[in-house]
Amino acid sequence: YARAMLIGLFVFLGILVAILVIVGLWAMGIYNGLVGLRQAVKNAFAQVDVQLKRRHDLIPNLVETVKGYATHEKETLERVIAARARATSATTPADKLKAEGEVSSALARLLVVSEAYPDLKANSNFTSLQGELTGTEDRIALSRQTYNDTVTKLNTGIQTFPAVLIAGVMGFKEEPFFETPAAEKEAPKVKF
Repeated sequence: YARAMLIGLFVFLGILVAILVIVGLWAMGIYNGLVGLRQAVKNAFAQVDVQLKRRHDLIPNLVETVKGYATHEKETLERVIAARARATSATTPADKLKAEGEVSSALARLLVVSEAYPDLKANSNFTSLQGELTGTEDRIALSRQTYNDTVTKLNTGIQTFPAVLIAGVMGFKEEPFFETPAAEKEAPKVKF
C-alpha cells in the first residue's frame, strides 16, 4: 500500500511539474512577444525621429531664406524657430509628439505666408528648400503611419486576454499614438 501511495505521489508531482512547465513556457512566450512589440515601437519611433531631425535641419535654412523677403513676418518666423527649439529639446516620446505638432503648425503658417511674396516663391533656394521640406513631410507621414501601426499592435497585445494577465505585472504600458495635430487638419488662416 505504501508503494502505491508513493507512486501516486510521484505521478501527482510529475503532473504538477508538467503543468508548471507548460504555464511557464506559455508566460515566457507571451512576455517575449510583448518585448518584441515594444522594441518594434521603439524602432518605429526612431525612424520617425530620423525624419524629424531632417526637418529640423531644413528649418533654419528655410527661415533664413524667408526672412530676407518677408521682413514684417517676424512673429511667424519666431514661432517656427521657437517650435523647432521645443521639438529638438523634447526628450520623451510624448513630449516630442506634442512639440512636433507645434512645428507642423508653424511650418504650415510659414508656407502660407510665403504665398504672399512672389519674389520669394520665385527664389530657387526657397523652391529647393520647399521641395525638400515637402519630401521630408511625406517621409514623416509614412514613418508616423508605420509607428502608429506598430503602437496599435503593442497596445492590442497588452489589452488582449491572456496577455493582459502578464503585461501589467511585467510593466508593459500602452504607448501614445503620433496623431495629426489639429492645426494640420484645418487650413491655416492668414490675415494681412
